[in-house]
Amino acid sequence: MIRVNEHYLKLQAGYLFPEISRRVSAFAAQCSKANIIRMGIGDVTEPLVPAVVEAMHKAVDEMGGRASLKGYGPEQGYDFLRQAILDNDYKSRGVELAIDEIFVSDGSKCDTGNIQEIFGLENTIAVTDPVYPVYVDTNVMAGRTGAGTGNGQYAGIVYMPCTPANQFVPQFPSKPVDIIYLCYPNNPTGAVATRQQLSRWVDYARQTKAVILFDAAYETYISDPGIPHSIYEIPGARQVAIEFRSFSKTAGFTGLRCAFTVVPKDVVAYAADGKAVPVNPLWNRRHCTKFNGASFVSQAAAAAVYSPAGKQQSRQIIELYMQNAATIRRSLTQLGYEVYGGVNAPYVWIRTKNGMGSSEFFDVLLRKIHVVATPGAGFGPSGEGFMRLSAFNRPDKVKEAMERFASL
Repeated sequence: MIRVNEHYLKLQAGYLFPEISRRVSAFAAQCSKANIIRMGIGDVTEPLVPAVVEAMHKAVDEMGGRASLKGYGPEQGYDFLRQAILDNDYKSRGVELAIDEIFVSDGSKCDTGNIQEIFGLENTIAVTDPVYPVYVDTNVMAGRTGAGTGNGQYAGIVYMPCTPANQFVPQFPSKPVDIIYLCYPNNPTGAVATRQQLSRWVDYARQTKAVILFDAAYETYISDPGIPHSIYEIPGARQVAIEFRSFSKTAGFTGLRCAFTVVPKDVVAYAADGKAVPVNPLWNRRHCTKFNGASFVSQAAAAAVYSPAGKQQSRQIIELYMQNAATIRRSLTQLGYEVYGGVNAPYVWIRTKNGMGSSEFFDVLLRKIHVVATPGAGFGPSGEGFMRLSAFNRPDKVKEAMERFASL
């Protein structure tokens, strides 16, 4: 008799963003004339920049010729892209890495979900609250947690509250942990971590022999020169941190799919006998066994992001989104909302009015002004009473959405 993986049965709800889409679609079916402005899911609206499109056309032409056809590529990524990543994202910031510490993939969502496979199920994980749901759900699926507790959390996970009181950067766990998920600039709160705050976390991980899984998918939105773009800017981080990066929001690749993960050779985990085991070869083996590499076309497109034209054109798109974030911040602050984020990240985090619950406020926005936002409670109990607004939209749509907020 075939048995189901019962850890999947512990999942307490559908994945957050498809569930939002379902609720919005149901409303749209009921009110077909409603002009819905979607500021919930963080998907891009601007087309791929010319430098990227040109590189893709060239790559497609190569795939159309017998002599230039690319079949299976290296699972870790083509060297032309890995070298561009090294030179532009790391060496330019004084970070020294080796090319075989970079693994190209088809998305950082996949990588942050898959990385836990190389660590033992007995490890205790710590996550921020609110949290990007992938970190939690994939560990539930793997069997690294207990049952759901009824409030969106799971037994066996250490939750670290992130609130206005701690600037959305958590305190150290109150009990020993082995795997620490950190995301800065943060999704969903839009907060950033300072060099001093990250240094404390690196020191903590080194002292406790833990590993930090650092999601830096939104690092290109940082404008404050004092905020680190990579955790490897912190001394000692390459001994305890794995970093995830993505082209999805930095260059509009949500529909194209390309990302990368950095696994320094200095990062170790421990066998049952206490022997230190380098993690880099384990991830390499997992990568080679379960992944045939991102497509040549997407990697050629990603490399073009680092060209002079690609950098300039991509920066213009990022500035457009951050102007949207500034519009949201300014407008909602003037309307009396408590507003966070949106300065070094494309997300704005607001407290609901009059103590209203997140789900209730979601319905108010959808039904009364036809604006979609993401309920903060969907990211964890500490998100209750908050909403996430995405700056990924056309400026005219953002302006109209803020005018509708004013009518509430």
